[in-house]
Amino acid sequence: MKTEIQPQDSSRANAFQLWMTSPMPMVTIVKTMNVGRLVAVSRKHDMRFTMLMCWCIGKAASSMDEFYTLPENGKLYRYDRLAVNVIVKNRNGGINSCDIPFSADLRKFNHDYLTLTATASETCNSTSLDDHIIVGTSAMPQTELDCIVNQYTDRFSNPMVLWGRYRKSLFKTTLPVSFQFHHVQMDGGHAALFLERLQQTIQMLKP
Repeated sequence: MKTEIQPQDSSRANAFQLWMTSPMPMVTIVKTMNVGRLVAVSRKHDMRFTMLMCWCIGKAASSMDEFYTLPENGKLYRYDRLAVNVIVKNRNGGINSCDIPFSADLRKFNHDYLTLTATASETCNSTSLDDHIIVGTSAMPQTELDCIVNQYTDRFSNPMVLWGRYRKSLFKTTLPVSFQFHHVQMDGGHAALFLERLQQTIQMLKP
């Protein structure tokens, strides 16, 4: 459910006053993740790497209160459910956007991911869950990337996690991850904590 709240009654009151009218309120930070565990789980259980990455993002985000509050059109809203958005290549060669409701149950999330992305690809229709807070993602495995800074539009202030192809070396597999967020939603310290929790979630997966 989505509910409007009064900024002055929230923990983001000062941030709302400082950054709500900023022409560029988005911040991007980058962290290189160790994703060897993710690759091992993907291969052993025949699960898509991108799906596993999305589940870990949802798991880390769902543990932080800041992710459930979002500024929109000059107002502040509170959500009680979270979803992860993915970009899907459709059968006509274009792309569509697909919201996957987050579930702490990896098997359920995997089922929903496969079902919903397949439907989006086949129908060439985007889907949205307007009553969920959305964590956007964009994976570009065609090449290794050091950093991604997304475009900013005042129609979309949701947090966004972006990455390219993971990098394999003799001792570990790494992946630079860019995290973009609205400064009203959270501060840099919250964003850094999210990336730490994302790494911890990856490491907790059992191959």
